[in-house]
Amino acid sequence: MSDILTLTMNPALDISTAIDRVEPVHKLRCGPHQTHPGGGGINVARVLHRLGSRVTAIYTAGGPLGRELSALLDAEGVPAQVVPIAGATRESFSVFERRSGQDFRFVLPGPTLTEAEWTACLDAVVAGLAQARYVVVSGGLPPGVPADFYARLAQRVRAVGGWLVLDSNGAALAETLAAGVYLVKPSLRELRELTGQPLSDEASWRDAARALIAKGQAQIVALSLGEDGALLVTAGEAWRAQSLKVSVASTIGAGDSFVGGLVWALSEGKALDEAFRYAMAAGAAALLSPGTNLCDPADVERLHHDVVVTAA
Repeated sequence: MSDILTLTMNPALDISTAIDRVEPVHKLRCGPHQTHPGGGGINVARVLHRLGSRVTAIYTAGGPLGRELSALLDAEGVPAQVVPIAGATRESFSVFERRSGQDFRFVLPGPTLTEAEWTACLDAVVAGLAQARYVVVSGGLPPGVPADFYARLAQRVRAVGGWLVLDSNGAALAETLAAGVYLVKPSLRELRELTGQPLSDEASWRDAARALIAKGQAQIVALSLGEDGALLVTAGEAWRAQSLKVSVASTIGAGDSFVGGLVWALSEGKALDEAFRYAMAAGAAALLSPGTNLCDPADVERLHHDVVVTAA
């Protein structure tokens, strides 16, 4: 029985390593590598599980890489439901350049899903709605899946009184917002693309988020601002938080950890500003770990006391 479901339509086996310097032509001798189960919803489920939530990760998997991904997720003890597909699960490769502190990420498109396969994903989530309160859909859609897939799911979730949390991009983001969600986490770039506006200052960010809410597209907007922190907006309130200064081992997974921390806190009944603190702490905690290790709960609890949230 799960309180939270996460859906990952295009998971990946994440391989990460580090090197002093990335340069063309020459063979680049990397350091030891790490392998983790990846994809937005899977990462959010990993964070939620660590924080103590009753969560089930629903995801597609196929081929040898799909089996390896499932074995790694099982090893972490994350409850999961696999939707088998004929295509092979993709692989993603990231390199942390020590000289610059930058991550270089190489992401493949993933397998093409048939209508029967993506319909099975929809059915799997709907079947879990008898118990789950939250559904987190995170990540892009693989080839073959219609852009309104998440929108169809949002309608089904809302029909039974559930809350859908959306972290996606492109056409899938726009289509799903048109259907309406509980919470959306766009980046500033994505919000600019949605609105067609430059959004050059904090007042314009807040106004653009409020416009989404006024249209019924979301009840809460968590706007990610990268190194500049984040903004959390509802119809009547708004809060701003700056990023915590931590030693960065990798930026990968910080956004997924932010979503995991936010949904965990909300599911625990914490006030929105306090949930925002936990989200910021989880995102910062993920920066401390290399690759897609994600956040450590002890770091989240320690760092959340340092997060300063102000009215915006």
